[in-house]
Amino acid sequence: MSVQERKARERAERERLIVATARELAEQQGWDAVTTRRLAERIEYSQPVLYSHFRGKREIIGAVALEGATDLAAAVRTAADAANSPRGRVTALARAYLDFAARNPAVYDALFQLDGGLAYAQEDTPQPLKDAFAALLESLGEVAGHGVEPGLFTET
Repeated sequence: MSVQERKARERAERERLIVATARELAEQQGWDAVTTRRLAERIEYSQPVLYSHFRGKREIIGAVALEGATDLAAAVRTAADAANSPRGRVTALARAYLDFAARNPAVYDALFQLDGGLAYAQEDTPQPLKDAFAALLESLGEVAGHGVEPGLFTET
């Protein structure tokens, strides 16, 4: 492994640690408790190290939202795949969505309430967000029927 590869791996590990710690702190104490100072103390790095990964709390919220979008997509797809009818998939999807929100309120807030600096329903929407919404639309499309676009029922 080259020095550059090692440094890139270490940087990615630090970034994962920052995001995981922010997520944990937000779930325990709410987003108001998530500050760069508190994160730096928890992960035992200096604040400048955090700022070398994220420009501020807004980007940290965005990173948590992207991770949460991946988790939500997986939960919705797993639930929908286990159902045996289109209507059953919608019911499973709704339960998975609500269960996700109940189990991960801070992540849900990062996804749908807080400003994480992410583009929604745009050309530059990050792939994890596109995947999460695609997971929802896949099940809804089956129930809506042929020729009905489930996207018609969403706000833009």
